[in-house]
Amino acid sequence: MFKLGFDNDKYLKLQSEKIRERINLFGGKLYLEFGGKLFDDFHASRVLPGFAPDSKIRMLIELKDEAEIIIAINTADIEKNKVRGDLGITYDLDVLRLIDAFRGYGLYVGSVVMTRYKDNPVAEAFKNKLETLGIKVYKHYGIAGYPYDIPFIASDEGFGKNEYAETSRSLVVVTAPGPGSGKMATCLSQIYHENKKGIKSGYAKFETFPVWNLPLSHPVNLAYEAATADLADVNMIDPFHLEAYGVTTVNYNRDVEVFPVVRSMLTGILGECPYQSPTDMGVNMVGFAVYDDEAVCLAAKQEIIRRYYTALCNMRKGNGSEIEIHKIELIMRQLGIDVNSDRKCIAAALDKAEATGAPAVAVELDDGRIVTGKTSSLLGASAACLLNALKAIANIPKEKDIISEHILKPIQKLKIETLGNHNPRLHTDEVLIALSVSAAYDDDAKRAMEALPKLRNSEVHSTVILSQVDEGTFRKLGMHLSSEPKYQTKKLYHN
Repeated sequence: MFKLGFDNDKYLKLQSEKIRERINLFGGKLYLEFGGKLFDDFHASRVLPGFAPDSKIRMLIELKDEAEIIIAINTADIEKNKVRGDLGITYDLDVLRLIDAFRGYGLYVGSVVMTRYKDNPVAEAFKNKLETLGIKVYKHYGIAGYPYDIPFIASDEGFGKNEYAETSRSLVVVTAPGPGSGKMATCLSQIYHENKKGIKSGYAKFETFPVWNLPLSHPVNLAYEAATADLADVNMIDPFHLEAYGVTTVNYNRDVEVFPVVRSMLTGILGECPYQSPTDMGVNMVGFAVYDDEAVCLAAKQEIIRRYYTALCNMRKGNGSEIEIHKIELIMRQLGIDVNSDRKCIAAALDKAEATGAPAVAVELDDGRIVTGKTSSLLGASAACLLNALKAIANIPKEKDIISEHILKPIQKLKIETLGNHNPRLHTDEVLIALSVSAAYDDDAKRAMEALPKLRNSEVHSTVILSQVDEGTFRKLGMHLSSEPKYQTKKLYHN
């Protein structure tokens, strides 16, 4: 059953105060490298129940008069048409999406920095496009010996060759479409140029996970390892912090490995480094807003199971690896997780599929009730389960039809005869549209529609890999989906 365990308001207050404190540490200007997702951080909202997916943006809004945004993009990613897996759009298009999103919140986007710049027609076309749209663009180049040849990097032939991005605010947030975009190098290059100009500025990093003041083996931190199993990230005790302060904190391998380099760079640029450890560099206050440890532990374990099934499905689709699966299996063993007993919708879905001989879906509602849906001639299992869940919440008898066949049949006819689909069964989005039509004249259908918000945070399991439409509908409703790693048919092409 879903329980809150995170105080979002407290988090926003603490986080804003911490960032202002860090700005003051460097004399009034801070370059803040933002890791993870600034928008729609659903991983954080799933493992920290009560964390709002837009928390980071809301925190920045509190600082918007002091903040501006630089978006970094690796030129090689433009040339390769690199795609964001979660959104299905290329990194260059995501830059435009990010600019629109920031502006929509009233945040100022100062410029775009094209990192590791190399002259090529694709990069030049993108640069020209941005400038035509009135966006300032700056070129940062690859540096020989980066990140280890500190004397060369912190010289006129290293960072000095980069174009200096003009900034006007005390907080400069450096973000990017994805990893490997050069955010840290952008921050350090800017600090180098400003130091040469006699402007005081500093660097800090904002990563939500791992949570530095939760234990290394805490389910929230292990859920982060499961989420990044494909990157081979490993949580670890910060040895620099332990040595400097005698205090145990948690970081992850890449930050620990690169810290000596960052410390040397900052020393080379500023003459000294104010940080004794990678934990020192961070400003994350999320751990201080957890008020129900049991609730976040349960939520994190559910996330680990879902990540496990995602890895299995990715393997089935040809996009995953056995190493990723085995790593998550080790995490589950470490926490004593049993998928069937800890995620009750799994066994319920499998039992329904065995009983009916067709794909099935099960939902565990917020109050702990289990609702299932089977495949029929009218509805796919996902659509049937969704309707049954709404009936259960609204106390409508399961046998009551809340959508008339007079509505369903014409939709099927349209799908098959006009639109050329081969599958006559309705998907979740189609059944919701049909339900909304019924709600105009049927009181039960209206009550079912009004129950939709109560599906949020319920757990869902499907016995087959779902279509993108059904996956997307569950996601938009705030329902947490896992699926068995198999398709409904034996076809080679699935869409």
